[in-house]
Amino acid sequence: MRRILAFYTKYFVLWVVLAGVVALYRPGVFLPLGRFNQVFFALTMFGIGAVLQPEDFRRIARRPGLVAVGSIAQFTIMPLGAFLWARVFGLPPELAVGLIVAGSAPGAMASNVMCYIARADTAYSVSLTTVSTLLCPILTPALVKLLAGQLLPVPFWGQFFTILWTVIVPLWAGFAVRHFGRARIARIQEVFPAISVTFIVFICALVVAGNRDRILQEGQWALLLTVLAAVAVLNIYGMAAGYGVGALLGLESARRRTLCIEIGMQNAGLGTVLALKHFGPRSALPTAMFVFVCILTASLLVELWRRRAERSTDGIQSSG
Repeated sequence: MRRILAFYTKYFVLWVVLAGVVALYRPGVFLPLGRFNQVFFALTMFGIGAVLQPEDFRRIARRPGLVAVGSIAQFTIMPLGAFLWARVFGLPPELAVGLIVAGSAPGAMASNVMCYIARADTAYSVSLTTVSTLLCPILTPALVKLLAGQLLPVPFWGQFFTILWTVIVPLWAGFAVRHFGRARIARIQEVFPAISVTFIVFICALVVAGNRDRILQEGQWALLLTVLAAVAVLNIYGMAAGYGVGALLGLESARRRTLCIEIGMQNAGLGTVLALKHFGPRSALPTAMFVFVCILTASLLVELWRRRAERSTDGIQSSG
């Protein structure tokens, strides 16, 4: 069972693509489930809370300065970058708001796994993701309102309560369950990443289904490619800027890689929930695209770093 779950989790980009194809031609499979997307996301955050441990919070207390720097970079580089690239690519208001929502989201939980595979500082990654997730109920709505308020009406409190009930409450509920039922949770903790993958697959398919007519409409492909380009540039810019911040601070290679992955990867699943609820299906297109793009680019970068590490290790062993 563990191998099946590991396989399912590892190749979730493939499931996103397959589900997207199904949604494009059979939108009725996903659209009726749209009203449950916040419930599904809350279950995902509950699962994440259930695998967090007290040590994850102790790490934050032990390195507050380093975590603060990473968190400030997270909530400045990506939101401002999203605002900039939306203007550079000339995105219409709804799509520009969607890109800004993606850039203003907290770090993605998947970044922790990516950092582990890349031999970066995984503990630092977990600390940054935890802090940005706890700060996002205030910072994400505030940044979206500040940067996108002139494009569309932005409901600060609506976003705040959406994040509160779909992120913070289930996250702490999962943490409490872990604390009081540690032995039982340990036996099933492999299930929680699979739940997260299932939600991401579902939410991306839901966005495709909701935008089916726009996607298939003649003349829309140029606009969709422009959105995809803006999303890709934002992601690559975030990763490069994250690595650059680490270099400017004189951090070792492992922490530079952590900042690269952590800042470049956003919790676009949350961004999609916010976009769907508060701005409409069209605004969710950039956030859903960001899910796919950030996982793809991070996977390629992580594989490159992993191979370099293996060649370096092999070289040391040979010389020994």
